[in-house]
Formats: sequence, C-alpha cells, structure tokens
Amino acid sequence: MTDDKPEDSPADRPFRNFYGRTRGKTLKASQRVYLSEDLAPLSPGAVSWEENPDRIPLDLGARFGGRPVWLEIGFGGGEHMVHQAASNPDVGIIGAEPFINGVAMLLGKIRAAGVSNLAVHPNDVRDLFDVLPEASIDRAFLLYPDPWPKKRHHRRRFVNPGYLEPLARVLRPGAIFRVATDIPDYVRQTLEEVPKAGFEWLAESPEDWRKPWSDWISTRYEQKALREGRVPHYLTFRRL
Repeated sequence: MTDDKPEDSPADRPFRNFYGRTRGKTLKASQRVYLSEDLAPLSPGAVSWEENPDRIPLDLGARFGGRPVWLEIGFGGGEHMVHQAASNPDVGIIGAEPFINGVAMLLGKIRAAGVSNLAVHPNDVRDLFDVLPEASIDRAFLLYPDPWPKKRHHRRRFVNPGYLEPLARVLRPGAIFRVATDIPDYVRQTLEEVPKAGFEWLAESPEDWRKPWSDWISTRYEQKALREGRVPHYLTFRRL
C-alpha cells in the first residue's frame, strides 16, 4: 500500500492506514433497511473529511442536551453499548465501529431496545478523535479489541501512542477508561502503554475486578473466550 494521498484529499489530511475488515458476509434485508433508515439520524455530526474538511469540533451539547458523554471504541455487535444506553438514560454514548456488519447489528438492537441516547460513527475512531472537543468525554470503553497476535502487527493494536494520545486529549481529567481482553500479551502492552499516555491503573485483585465493572454484561466475545479456554482480563484506568 502506498502512502500517497488521493489527489482530492485536503493538504493537511493525515494519511492513515486502516487494518482490519470493514465488511463481512452479506447483510440481511432487515439490516440493509436499518442502515438506510436509521444510521444517518444517529450520526454524532460531521466527522468525515468530506463533510468536515476544516475539522470543526462536534457540538456534543446540541447532540446530547448537555448530558455526560461516553465513548465505546469498536462496539462489535453493540450489545454492551445498548445495555449501557438503556441503563444510563442520563448519559449520551457515541460508538465508533468500522465493520459495517457490526453497525447493522447495533442498529437492530437499538430498534428493539427503543433507546435514543446513542450516536454512531461507522468508521475509524481516529477521524472521530479529530473532531471531538478536548476533555469532552467522561468514560471510554475498549472491549475485546482485535488482538493482532503476531508480533510484527502489535503496532496495529489500539494500545499504542497513535490512538492513546488522542484518546487522552478528548477524555476529561478523572474520566474512566475500561479495557477488556482475553489476550495476555495485550494485557502486558496495555499496562505498559496506557499509563504513558496520562492514565493511572486502578489496580484490583482478580477477585475484585467487578467492583468498578458492576454494570458489565457478558458479551459474545467474552463468551467465545470462555468457550475456547482463555481467561478474560478487565482493566480500569483513570485519566490524570
């Protein structure tokens, strides 16, 4: 892949490789309806470079009526995000997910649950970081991210400066950042890199991890890890 930008890209647009799938198996007819009817009204605002070449910050107050805002990075099928939205109607939640099949699954769950305090960015979270105001997010979730298990691919993991530094910028001081993974080496890299970006680890014993995660629901990724004999790890950090 070349590092050349498309000819019509703004001169100051950063070049960003994206690794991973954006599409999977063929969407169901109902999912295509969700995408055509429900996705646009759930947009957090102008995020893409085509819509917002000047990178004007989003007006989260207008979008969520002044409520605290949480961010889920890579929401998978959306079960955790919808659960949090239903459990916390006084909070606005933005989810970023480039895998369009997962976005379609989320939209179906939103319809079924009838929640309205959500926004969806169906693309790379780094573009969203560009337009989120500084210190505007009260909580962030990174749940079972792509592990990129090969050593040469570890730089693609979210827990690297290219992601963590903009995340730290948009989190308010004292904001909570939760990370869940079933990959021991991902735990190692998380504990090494996240504190460098301006976070403290709220360490707890394996028996006590659920205290700050009392609102956790088991997701399909956790269930898969358990079926395959891997041990889930749950890490809580606070923005300094």
